[in-house]
Amino acid sequence: MPQSVLIIGGSSGIGQAIAQQSSAEGAVVSVISRQAAPIASPWFWYQDALQSQHSSQDCIEQALQHKPDTIVICNGVLHDAQGLPEKTIRHLDSAILTQRLQSNVVIPAQYLQALFRYLSRTPQIKVLVLSAKVGSITDNQLGGWYSYRMSKAALNMLVKNLSLEVQRLNPSASIVTVHPGTTDTALSEPFQSNLPTGQLQTTAHTAQRLLQVRDALTPQHSGNLLNWDASILPF
Repeated sequence: MPQSVLIIGGSSGIGQAIAQQSSAEGAVVSVISRQAAPIASPWFWYQDALQSQHSSQDCIEQALQHKPDTIVICNGVLHDAQGLPEKTIRHLDSAILTQRLQSNVVIPAQYLQALFRYLSRTPQIKVLVLSAKVGSITDNQLGGWYSYRMSKAALNMLVKNLSLEVQRLNPSASIVTVHPGTTDTALSEPFQSNLPTGQLQTTAHTAQRLLQVRDALTPQHSGNLLNWDASILPF
């Protein structure tokens, strides 16, 4: 049973659900978010409004005071007011691509860099970085969604690299990317109408599944992209 959980990108729907379930299980919960803490938040909350290398490092240092044994990184953007996923390369916009890489790769990389010393020294530490099955190059049979697919594939490589480096210093660490499944959040809302019955999950159910993945993690999983049921997905 986890004693302390750190959720980065914790104001997201999935992040909040993980915080709530972890808290209900008796864990100390810390949240890092670009958003300010809601009034009377029951958790330790650190606002990283700038999401710069320096501000991320500062928030991590504060959150590590609670000695987390589980760290979940939930940062990521599929679409926003600037644009939806591209159906064709003709729709690719370099400015939007840069924004997606910033949100989906650069910001998680900053947090992981700030965590490196802690990950290298903490026995049995577990890190889950939310990715997406569409970031699998091998599994891609449909094309499209250029910016999101590219950025999630890069995120998977980031975590693979980090897992190898940490493993040399701390063989007990488990660091993975995880596909959470399609969840009823703002991220999936524009695409829910075409989903097969039963595929869309509540945030509470997704949080439960992710924490079950966490419980099943061993160092042998480290570096892999896992599905929501803990099975290994291809890169």
